[in-house]
Amino acid sequence: MVKMTPPMGWNSWNTYGEQINESLIFETADALVDSGLFAKGYEYLVIDDCWSLKERDEKERLVADPVKFPHGMKAVADYVHSKGLKFGMYSCAGNLTCAGYPGSFEHEFLDAETFAEWGVDFLKYDYCYHSSIIHGKYLYQRMGLALENCGRDILFSACSWGADQTHEWIKSTGASMWRSTGDIFDTWESIKELVKQQNCLHPYNAVGCFNDMDMLVVGMYGKGNVGLKGCNDTQYKTHFSIWALLGSPLMIGCDVRHMSEETKRILGNEELILINQDKACRQPIKLNGFWQEEDCIIYARQLEHGEIAIGLFNLGQEATYARFNLDELGLPLSTGRTLKMKELWTGEELTVKNASVIWKLDPYDCAVFRAKVEKR
Repeated sequence: MVKMTPPMGWNSWNTYGEQINESLIFETADALVDSGLFAKGYEYLVIDDCWSLKERDEKERLVADPVKFPHGMKAVADYVHSKGLKFGMYSCAGNLTCAGYPGSFEHEFLDAETFAEWGVDFLKYDYCYHSSIIHGKYLYQRMGLALENCGRDILFSACSWGADQTHEWIKSTGASMWRSTGDIFDTWESIKELVKQQNCLHPYNAVGCFNDMDMLVVGMYGKGNVGLKGCNDTQYKTHFSIWALLGSPLMIGCDVRHMSEETKRILGNEELILINQDKACRQPIKLNGFWQEEDCIIYARQLEHGEIAIGLFNLGQEATYARFNLDELGLPLSTGRTLKMKELWTGEELTVKNASVIWKLDPYDCAVFRAKVEKR
């Protein structure tokens, strides 16, 4: 599969871990549609680890846990498809999955065929218990080739956590998205750490093979499998904004059956989703800024039709000012051009004067603009 924009959807791991079952998946499919999130682009519903029995059957095939999924995975896929959604599942490049269930090592073609028969549209492929003598690029090439030959269009989500210099070889595997980080947790410290890991990886995010900064923790509030301390709504807003601006896949991790209104507002921000899904998929640039605090980060990204997305992010616990000059965006005063900017959370509009921007940011807060070039 060649995916032209970052995939969007929901994954079971962040909230539920091993506590998954058929009823939960049916209810989640209903909630994705009824909440309006599906209509905004969240199309994949993905079951993560812990869905199978601990052993394969006599034909070496994976078997869905009959207690958790009494009607089998084909029935689950059929229900998800009946809602208009696409169905995703999980396996691993090792002998075992991260939770100790059978992995797909040396069963790649058989498992790909099984997933195709069940109606799977998306495969998250993890990296636990993998061979220590076979390089990861070969393990992911195996499954990529198996999926391409299984008879069904299945999106390949490579989850090797950035290990073994993933960015250098992942495009050779057929993966449509690739994890560049370790696991996210529902804490501000985790979000901040993942953001700071991205500085050297921006050139490796492109059409057909998107840099996955891991699933969203928006709306978890410390509950669930990776809940830990939780975050506040301002932090969740900034978390979502960075993922959207940098072009990461947007995979929801909270319980969509019981979302707060603010969680719905954050996840459903159509202007941010449009930036994330911009068809040009151009590389973001990190601006140097002026008198910039260490925890104040400024990113810009050229969009199609000559517009620019600009994100100002305060990762620190004190209020600060984001400052930058337009010459960093190719618009010095000598061009006779400036920017007309719209902030995408408040709707506030401004035209930049004197080729410089100064914007106050509260602790953990952000401002994201869509900007148009116009004559001064």
